[in-house]
Amino acid sequence: MSASKPCPACGGSHLSEIYRLDAIPVQSCILLDTEAEARAFPRAPLVLMFCGTCGLVFNTVFDLAKVDYASTTEESQHFSGTFNRFAQELAAEVASLYDLQDRKVLEIGCGKGEFLQELARQTGTHGHGVDPGFIPERLPGADGAEITFQREYFDPKTIAFSPDFVVCRHTLEHIPEVGTFMRDIAEVVNDRGDVGIFFETPDVRRVLDEGAFWDIYYEHCSYFTLGSHARLFRRAGMDVTKLYLAYDDQYIIQYAAPAAGRPPLENEDDLDAVTALAAAFPAKVAETRAHWTDFVRSRHAAGRKVAIWGGGSKGVSFLTTNGLEDEVARVIDINPFKQGKYMPGTGHRVSAPEDLKDTVPDTVIVMNPVYLPEIGAQLASMGLHPELVAV
Repeated sequence: MSASKPCPACGGSHLSEIYRLDAIPVQSCILLDTEAEARAFPRAPLVLMFCGTCGLVFNTVFDLAKVDYASTTEESQHFSGTFNRFAQELAAEVASLYDLQDRKVLEIGCGKGEFLQELARQTGTHGHGVDPGFIPERLPGADGAEITFQREYFDPKTIAFSPDFVVCRHTLEHIPEVGTFMRDIAEVVNDRGDVGIFFETPDVRRVLDEGAFWDIYYEHCSYFTLGSHARLFRRAGMDVTKLYLAYDDQYIIQYAAPAAGRPPLENEDDLDAVTALAAAFPAKVAETRAHWTDFVRSRHAAGRKVAIWGGGSKGVSFLTTNGLEDEVARVIDINPFKQGKYMPGTGHRVSAPEDLKDTVPDTVIVMNPVYLPEIGAQLASMGLHPELVAV
């Protein structure tokens, strides 16, 4: 099956549909004040296409006008000790590879600024973050000599300096026109051969392999593997200098630099394998959806209380994709800014872990297996020992 819209990465037309949802919340990290507002939150269809030429997976019906990242969004994972350690290790890796002392770092899509602050702490760099969702009071003292921010969408024309290093973490998957975005990156780099580039992006190969429907949501309109990520950069005139998977193989870590004739890395060659996974995905995701729907509903029918741990995008997708509502008694999240707010689509109220003492769950479904040890320890510290499973 072909689509009228060409691949936004390579312009190719060798496309096939691999997944379709008639309606999904157009934002999943938004904070909503009432259950009624959450239930009435706008939805839109999602149609994932696979490009057989470059391996990109993208939502061909994505409409950027439906998503407002400057609104009250809450995407930060830095309330988790597990995630903080990972971010600190990444900053240490950057520090080991690049001398950024007194250099200028630009972070595109800096979120609430936590990683840029950590990078400045470890390297002595002068950091500048760009993100429409940045909240100054969440990072007190950071908007000074070492770190500055532009609370707006990235536009190369508004960047008033030439960066020595460019960081972009968990942003590329939100960009519909990824080819244009890479041209904007090249404009900021401005043909300087000494500029370093660091990207971190979710890996879709695992999603395809597992049928992980909870990792597919509206804001993520572009999905990459190691190979398609690298091919996007090489097409934009950049070499890939380091490429690997991290965080339990969930995230692509890629370093790049303006092209200087470096050969491709071995793990970039994945198109044949990913093509096979994409072809098998419709059956795999249907199987996975059926499994988890039955898992939740059978426990609810047996009178068992089910909670999910993770009130962000994964939790929203897990619930809304399969129409799970009353079958899930509670949604838990450690992020205090999510607690007391309501999830778009189902209207579940997000609770603090301590609230589980009032409604003791029989089963807790963890939305990300990397947090199982952390969550298990927290539950045990409260004297709770429910059935604990991860998607």
